[in-house]
Amino acid sequence: MTEVADLVPYLAGTLFVGGIAAGLSRRREYVLRWCAWAVGVPVVVVALNMGPGGAAALAASAAVVCAVEYAALTGLPQLDRAVLAVAVPVAPVTAWLAPGHLPRLLALTLTAVALVPVLAGDAAGGLSRLCFGELGVIWFAPLAGVVLLGPEILVLFAAVSIADITASFGGRSLGGPPLSRLSPSKHWSGLLAGTVTGLGTLAVLGAFTPAWAVAVAVGAPLGDLLESMVKRGVQTKDSASWLAGAGGLLDRLDSFLIVLVLALALG
Repeated sequence: MTEVADLVPYLAGTLFVGGIAAGLSRRREYVLRWCAWAVGVPVVVVALNMGPGGAAALAASAAVVCAVEYAALTGLPQLDRAVLAVAVPVAPVTAWLAPGHLPRLLALTLTAVALVPVLAGDAAGGLSRLCFGELGVIWFAPLAGVVLLGPEILVLFAAVSIADITASFGGRSLGGPPLSRLSPSKHWSGLLAGTVTGLGTLAVLGAFTPAWAVAVAVGAPLGDLLESMVKRGVQTKDSASWLAGAGGLLDRLDSFLIVLVLALALG
């Protein structure tokens, strides 16, 4: 199942079931999240249906938004924010126009971001700016996978989204031992629930392979914990506040980014 049109009925059905589940939960957070997905999923579908160019535009736009949120979250200076916002679309655009040059251009991008605090002569905060800037480039570079994987990315997108919200709902409902000190509100019960539904989504969509199963089961919780670690480090709850029920786009794509890394590496 590799065509966008093939996946639309499944995505529509998932949204329908998700809307019922969100309503039955009677939690405003889940209802708002569902509303955000109801708007976001058609945008993703239309972009991917336009081919590699549309996928590149979608991934580049997401990278810029995430970079802006991340830069504000970590308190990077304005110059660093501007350079990072220009740097992060390089990966998805290169994956579209010149995929063979992707490693080379990523290396140049990392170098350019690293030189900003060096050329500014920042002796006091330069190391912090360097680390945060490099992490931003590395963290959002996997969005090139939206272009490289093509329409199949919708399957991963659906699996991760369902796993994420099921993990949240399952952890709150079932409780039990916390998953990590990085995020005490997350529980092993939520991880189990999210893994089951995420892998079930892959199976229903005919995309259950060992590589993608590992990517979803391992990458989704690790991506979530990675952002939790960053937010705890800067003592902030959400990456932003503009996205209904979700904080910011980075709060919704954190799991997806690590899943993309594993999907590309293993698949």
